Amino acid sequence: MFSDRVLSGMRPTGRMHIGHYHGALKNWVRLQEEYECLFFAADWHALTTHYDSAERIADSVWEMFVDWLAAGINPSRATLFIQSRVPEHAELTLLLGMITPVGWLERVPTYKDQQQKLVDRDLSNFGFLGYPVMMSADILIYRANMVPVGEDQVSHIEVTRELARRFNFVYGREAGFEEKAQAAVKKLGAKKARRYNELRTTFQEKGETDALEAARDLLNETQNLSLGDRERLFGYLEGSRRVILPEPQPLLTETPRVPGLDGQKMSKSYDNAIMMREEPADVTRKIRTMQTDPARVRRNDPGNPLKCPVWGLHLVYSDEPTRAWVMQGCTTAGIGCLDCKQPVIDAIIREQQPIRERAQRYLDDPSLVRNIVADGCERARKLAEETMRDVRDAMGLDYT
Repeated sequence: MFSDRVLSGMRPTGRMHIGHYHGALKNWVRLQEEYECLFFAADWHALTTHYDSAERIADSVWEMFVDWLAAGINPSRATLFIQSRVPEHAELTLLLGMITPVGWLERVPTYKDQQQKLVDRDLSNFGFLGYPVMMSADILIYRANMVPVGEDQVSHIEVTRELARRFNFVYGREAGFEEKAQAAVKKLGAKKARRYNELRTTFQEKGETDALEAARDLLNETQNLSLGDRERLFGYLEGSRRVILPEPQPLLTETPRVPGLDGQKMSKSYDNAIMMREEPADVTRKIRTMQTDPARVRRNDPGNPLKCPVWGLHLVYSDEPTRAWVMQGCTTAGIGCLDCKQPVIDAIIREQQPIRERAQRYLDDPSLVRNIVADGCERARKLAEETMRDVRDAMGLDYT
């Protein structure tokens, strides 16, 4: 139940650009080799800000999945699915919403920030205010214990942790809990039971988190426990309630900033993006026409790479010797701007060649993508149904 499971998703915006690739997809490719991974298209989340253009969502979903697969996401290693094809997401969102204070939602940093940035959109709707609840449901429905994020997104995961904590506190109460937990301890076997009790005592009396983690690892390694006993033993470690929805941890990842063609954040809405599968000629044209340091009016004018958007791409694509060559050549006017741009052009084209090749089979036969996602939706729904059975039971909504 509490094995290492990673969950992440993206709103469907169609084809991916190199900012998506370096900011998330490369990391997903690595994570799928280390953990059980679920990656999903957050189509319901797209409606929170673009409910008036829903007709584009389906096409955007399939375009996005092609790029994920082309980037190296392996459907035999990771589960790919669509949020709305697993209706349990909506059910858990509704139930979590019953216990979520409005104040928690209003203090989420991106709530007011997005309202200020997306001034062309009416965001005074229930869906936008409540999106952190749906985001939490997306994670908790799979009992994912790790969510890859950058440092600026940790606050989003904290909302999910608070909601899991609140749910367990309200609904994890169980008559005769301590007696049932102690009976479950005995089922561990004498050696493991003794170790579990030692670690529990150390954590509860001294607050040593290492002991708590060691006890959790011990339970994760134990295979012969029922789901109910496992929940009780996790809860018994910290207090007197079952852990029905485990709190996820942010899996901090380095996300290099990939600047757009104008130096701003790369975004299709800014028309400054290089797509993941650009034609080589288009890559060359876009980079060659990029803005550079305005101080370099003429070829023999020295410049400062730190004031040039192209330098941001060198930080992503160039090695140290190349960066040193750029710094020396630009500040002394030893190289021109087109000379500086060429290594970036070559690196992007080289990086995209295998991506373009992998994408072609899915473009030639779209049914391949649809079959992969259909299988992923089926696998995801089985996991979601397991969680919802426990949630309904804990809330007294199991009428069988």
